[in-house]
Amino acid sequence: MKAKTALRPARNLTRSKAGTNPPAASRITNHESRTTPHVSRLPIRLLTAVPICDGHDSAINTINLEFIRHGIEVIYLGYHRSARDIVRAAVQEDVRAIGISSYNGGHVEFFAEVIDLLKEGSAGDIGVFGGGGGTITPADARLMKKKGVDQIFFAGTPLAEMVEFVKKTYGQPRRFSVPAVPKTRPLSARQISKLLTAAESGRSRIPPQASRVTRVVGITGPGGAGKTTLIDELALRFLGTDAKARLAILSHDPSLVGRGALLGDRATMIYSQDDRVFIRSLATRGRAGGLSSATEPCLDLLKRCGFDLVVVETVGIGQEAMPFGRELVDQTVLVLHPDYGSRLQLQKIVMLEVADITVVNKSDLAGAKTAAAEIEQRLALNHRGQRLVSTVARRHRDAGVDELFQLVKS
Repeated sequence: MKAKTALRPARNLTRSKAGTNPPAASRITNHESRTTPHVSRLPIRLLTAVPICDGHDSAINTINLEFIRHGIEVIYLGYHRSARDIVRAAVQEDVRAIGISSYNGGHVEFFAEVIDLLKEGSAGDIGVFGGGGGTITPADARLMKKKGVDQIFFAGTPLAEMVEFVKKTYGQPRRFSVPAVPKTRPLSARQISKLLTAAESGRSRIPPQASRVTRVVGITGPGGAGKTTLIDELALRFLGTDAKARLAILSHDPSLVGRGALLGDRATMIYSQDDRVFIRSLATRGRAGGLSSATEPCLDLLKRCGFDLVVVETVGIGQEAMPFGRELVDQTVLVLHPDYGSRLQLQKIVMLEVADITVVNKSDLAGAKTAAAEIEQRLALNHRGQRLVSTVARRHRDAGVDELFQLVKS
């Protein structure tokens, strides 16, 4: 896809992101196993991505922002992504459609592979659209439509036309059925994603085969502290502990009521692009405190879906108290940047009173040792035996991340 206002393409993949009880209607309850049709009035959710061997992401970033301005929630997967990565993410996020921006050729085969994989995953109802500047010819577009692509946009297409197409094609109230939950078989990614959508809409059921409640770790901290990168490194270590272990991540990004959101944590994750990792992105939709009103029912569901560990990551937050209590998580991790300000500012961070583990990430930066010493003194005053760990999440096989993993896995 190429917008008329597209910027120069950026070529470096950078690594950048659970409350109070919801209304009774939104809590998960047990239902009979039959499916019941409902109408979901949740915002349109799209997944956008750039194919493997393609580093042009500026145009799609411009398009993403336009979608967001019109109330659409965009899960951005980033670029240099395989068809399997794209379909996995689309299924887990239960999006209405996938938007693909392709500039380097091979688009006919790539789009066709995405559609084939959607059908294989019982997700053929997810639409596919896209574009590619001058690389996709009208003849290619006609062939791609025959293979199931909903629309191809050409160079110079106004952004307003793209938004209108998405709203008209994917914006009708969505009729869905809460899927029947098998009593013996493990849930598929598609079933879990549909159950999560139902939970967001106030209707869901707890899997009857769940015999245990999975442990939940909550991770919070200010924006820019490196929470998402840290979670991705923890995922790498988690996947290496057991070839059958499964991890769920519930991630949050900010949005206003009635407005769209850029849910971009997936774009900065590398190791979490794995079939054993299930990621669901939630927008806050105006909810303060770093979480969504759907956080509690979604977490309640994920804890009973057979995962070995669930991680919930909040929106970047400041000095306020911990966004989740013991009713949501079993362990809390606060991630801080070394440059938090003066020692007086440190005294104001209420979260230091309640976090089980405090992490000073980016500890290779100047002043990190001083920051760690000041935080350690602050924690000692709490007399709670809280742990302090210094990490460099962007450094492969960082010893500090190894230490943190040992603390959160037990």
